[in-house]
Amino acid sequence: MQPVLTSLVALLAAGACLSPTGALAQDQLSPDEVAALRNEIATLRAQLQKMEQRLDAVTSAPQTTAPAAPPAIQPPAPVATTVAKASPPPAKPASAPTEITWKGSPQFTSGDRSFKAKGRIQIDVGQVDAPKGLADRGLGYGAEMRRIRLGGEGDLGAGFGYELELELSDNAVKLVDTFVTYRTGPWLVTVGNHNPFQSLDELTGDTVGAFMERAAFTDAFNFERRLGVSAQYEKGPWVLQGGLFADDIDALSNSSDGPEGGDENNSYGLDGRAVYAPKLGQTQLHLGASAHWRTLKRVTDAGTRYRQRPYVHASNSRLIGTAVLPVEEEVHYGLEAAFVSGRWHGAAETYWQAAELTTGTRPTFFGGYAELGYFLTGDTRGYRGGQFSRTRPSKPLGDGGVGALQLNVRYDYLDLNDRGVVGGKQDAWLAALIWQPLGYLRFHLNYGLLDYQGTTPLRNGDRDYKVNVAGARMELDF
Repeated sequence: MQPVLTSLVALLAAGACLSPTGALAQDQLSPDEVAALRNEIATLRAQLQKMEQRLDAVTSAPQTTAPAAPPAIQPPAPVATTVAKASPPPAKPASAPTEITWKGSPQFTSGDRSFKAKGRIQIDVGQVDAPKGLADRGLGYGAEMRRIRLGGEGDLGAGFGYELELELSDNAVKLVDTFVTYRTGPWLVTVGNHNPFQSLDELTGDTVGAFMERAAFTDAFNFERRLGVSAQYEKGPWVLQGGLFADDIDALSNSSDGPEGGDENNSYGLDGRAVYAPKLGQTQLHLGASAHWRTLKRVTDAGTRYRQRPYVHASNSRLIGTAVLPVEEEVHYGLEAAFVSGRWHGAAETYWQAAELTTGTRPTFFGGYAELGYFLTGDTRGYRGGQFSRTRPSKPLGDGGVGALQLNVRYDYLDLNDRGVVGGKQDAWLAALIWQPLGYLRFHLNYGLLDYQGTTPLRNGDRDYKVNVAGARMELDF
């Protein structure tokens, strides 16, 4: 580029000399010099024109980029064979989102799987006013943490579910409902520790019952959860239940040696229950019956007692009860009837317990009750699956109402006398007022007049007397 610039400078200088206004006039040069300069200027103009054409060609050409790096050396491709390639595995479906709902406690649901923590707190106070002739320090005033229960329940998917609960009561920790279930259509199969379908009042949860304690015969006849397998069929108004059960968890888990050891416990039983529960208009009816057979096996060595507390659990005294009996086999059966119609509900049961003794005698004991309940608020008692269920206040406290207020009365009867066995009789007239401000919180006030005949004697030998009992409870469950 430097020669070109030099020529341009010379050209400009020559043009300046040749221009009329330049410092050099044409008449200062000879004709030959002027002609030579003109030729040189023409040559320079031609060169400048060629240079402009080259510059135009360079600037109009496309921009070039740096050459790409050479590709990495790849190994030679394998020789194709006739074996077909396996198709890639299908992509895993995206997991279902987790939904959180509130059912007394948070419930987590994802597709057909779920989990919910559950538990309850029950605090009782009670008063047993008995004749002074009873030398029993367990009477009078008492208070206790009736139940503390904690556990969880949920669904595992593919129809399987579970429940696990631990309870602290009577200063001991024990398993309560602890089982795995499988549901398909109208069928429900349960394996684990659960109730062997022993009466409507026993199956109704203690947090939804009409009274603080269940009917006298349920405790007197030793109803309890047992380890077993059962099946339930529920369709339309019908509920059919049956199962094979061993003994309760405490009896089976005893690790001591000898006749009291759990490893020697080989008792078992068969249990069944049928319920017909049609709905006539707004009225829910309930008709049921159950039958149970149990062979006690080694439990015979320890003996069996049939007895009951004076209605409040805070007292551990039993004013009615048999002596220790050498029971070899038990056969018991019961009838149930109930209804729910608007604010009203009613229930009644009768139950017989036949005990086959090793002595060859077979005493039969009897218990039953009838109750009637009414909601002072515009609520109704819950019912589902062949048993009473939770009441949900139509106007909870804090939501424009005071919750549900319920009044219940019950007559309860127990007879433990038969064929030489004298355990006594009990007539009980009971009343309960229940306030449920929220769906999972209840407060009880209970009163009972108990009339005993042929039971624990007074100091003067009298076996017939009356006892007044009163109780209160606060309970929270979730």
